[in-house]
Amino acid sequence: MGTSASSAAYDQWTEPSYEVKVRGTMHLWGSAGIAKDILASRRSSMHRYRHVLLLMLFLLVAQVSAQTPPAAIDHFKDGNKKLQKGDLNGAIAEFSSAIEISSRLEPNRSASRRYQTNRFENSAGDPSGITVIDPFTADAYTNRGLTRYRQGDVDGAIQDWDRAIMINPGLAVVYLDRGCARYSKGDKAGALSDWNQALAFNPRLATAYSNRGDARQELGDNEGALADFNKALALNTHHASTYCLRGNTWLDKGDWRRAISDFNSAIKLDPLMALAYQKRGHAKMALNELSAAIADFNRALGLDPRMAEAYANRGLTLFMQGQDNEAKKDFARALALKPGIRADLEAHIKVAEQLRSGFKSGSLPLKY
Repeated sequence: MGTSASSAAYDQWTEPSYEVKVRGTMHLWGSAGIAKDILASRRSSMHRYRHVLLLMLFLLVAQVSAQTPPAAIDHFKDGNKKLQKGDLNGAIAEFSSAIEISSRLEPNRSASRRYQTNRFENSAGDPSGITVIDPFTADAYTNRGLTRYRQGDVDGAIQDWDRAIMINPGLAVVYLDRGCARYSKGDKAGALSDWNQALAFNPRLATAYSNRGDARQELGDNEGALADFNKALALNTHHASTYCLRGNTWLDKGDWRRAISDFNSAIKLDPLMALAYQKRGHAKMALNELSAAIADFNRALGLDPRMAEAYANRGLTLFMQGQDNEAKKDFARALALKPGIRADLEAHIKVAEQLRSGFKSGSLPLKY
């Protein structure tokens, strides 16, 4: 699922990246959810922090049929150009024109290509009120849906993708995109259904496996998640986000070494993925590699200074090292960025105090 999502905002669905793809090829971007905390022997780590790693929505290159009016194709191409330049309102206007022209039969009004539409010169009567079904229109709805999603209009995006599916039910990438939007609204069952459908139409859609795996991991099905991530990586070994997602699952299972291996792979592919450093720091804390963990948290914060949990985790690590004043500074920074984690952070600090004093040992997972 291409472009990296390393600069994504946290605790929300990241603004989707996109790239031009021919229908039928693979791709995506999406991972969200709530992971479990890790508190391994003599350390306490806040492991809740996740965001969608893989919501890479598709920008389709239209599949044109013989009946597609050249004017509609022109508007579609202009819409893609404007979307790629960030002119979202302009892109919506172009895609809307492409949809309107490709959906109606109109008399030939001009020799100019801009005004040529579906022409049935020999048809009896006025054809302007006739609605036609052109597979091209599904592509225009798909890309307008993507544009609406980028504007934050999730419901409008879903409506456009619903229409695209009505016209062309076999578009795997539309199910992929709609699943991401449904997931962002908390409709996990709908998202899973869409990703299952996407894979039914295209079993080589690596990003659908990644998204489905992340949803399964959030729902506690770590084995199912690992199976999906393995399939995704078998299809695309160069997708950093999938390695990060699989590493997160190894964290849930307490397999620190495998987690670190996957985070290493993610970082090698995308050295700017702040979340991968944050997660690798968790695993190193669990292995009591406290100095190495702090180095990872430092790197994560260098890339994303607003990552509240990285401050909290670095503070806990410093606390375990006896650097109480520095730890308090990090706790204050974490709470300033995200006051809602106060109760969880205080619980972690209490456990860390017991671990440091020798009153407690072993693992103690904390639930949020």
